[in-house]
Amino acid sequence: MTAMKFTKMHGSGNDYVYVNGFTETLPNPAVTAVKVADRHFGIGGDGLILILPSVKADVRMRMFNADGSEGEMCGNGVRCVAKYAYDHGLTKNNPMTVETGRGVLSLALKIVVGKVVSVTVNMAEPILALPEIPVDSSALKNGGKTNEYQVMVSAPGGYDKTPLDMAFVSMGNPHAVTFVEEVKAIELEKFGPLVEHHKAFPRRINAHWVQVHSPTEVTMRTWERGSGVTLACGTGACAVCVAGVLTGRTGRTILAHLPGGDLQLEWRESDNNVYMTGPATEVFSGEWNG
Repeated sequence: MTAMKFTKMHGSGNDYVYVNGFTETLPNPAVTAVKVADRHFGIGGDGLILILPSVKADVRMRMFNADGSEGEMCGNGVRCVAKYAYDHGLTKNNPMTVETGRGVLSLALKIVVGKVVSVTVNMAEPILALPEIPVDSSALKNGGKTNEYQVMVSAPGGYDKTPLDMAFVSMGNPHAVTFVEEVKAIELEKFGPLVEHHKAFPRRINAHWVQVHSPTEVTMRTWERGSGVTLACGTGACAVCVAGVLTGRTGRTILAHLPGGDLQLEWRESDNNVYMTGPATEVFSGEWNG
């Protein structure tokens, strides 16, 4: 096998292996994603992201989770795509456009000494209609607040059924948001896979638990579809911002604390789009021999 050149990058600790598709060719990226994401026998990461030519935008992003499944969108990943594309000379446009599974997004770059240090992404409008997220409404009951629904989550074998009140948002990929009193107390490894694979979610779902400190500040933890516990989820943070407004818990502008760092979110009333601002970091580059 020919060695594959790669760059390891992360956005708020949400780390992926990035491959420059302008110069590298991967015949089976889903299989490669599983191998390189392995933190013991591979490079280590939450998945694989390809940076590719586009006829619609400056560059195109394809992202694969650690289990090899292809995701529609990754908010932290798209910031890193923009940083790589600018820093490595694929394009010098600012704002930059990136084609994703969610469509073409516009990204404003903050540049210091010729390098991108943070990115503001226009994540477009949230999708709230349950069939479009998608969520099967027949598996839901009304929850405790407006725009919340109760989901009965049961462990394998049908025991330990737990009712969870959730708000549902798609940012091009599906999210379930549960607000709790103490986010540190949530057993992510237990409840994450139960929510992800619940019958209400035909394409599985990203699950988030959120503690509200004030109308402008929250702390969240994430179980990502196909990757498990991650240090950050950009589209998830956007979904949390939207869910906070819909359930009356937060305002339209919030600071979200994630295990890997902070993200600034705004669900802008003027255009109904969600804007996310956060860092993008290049860690190291190398060659993968498979």
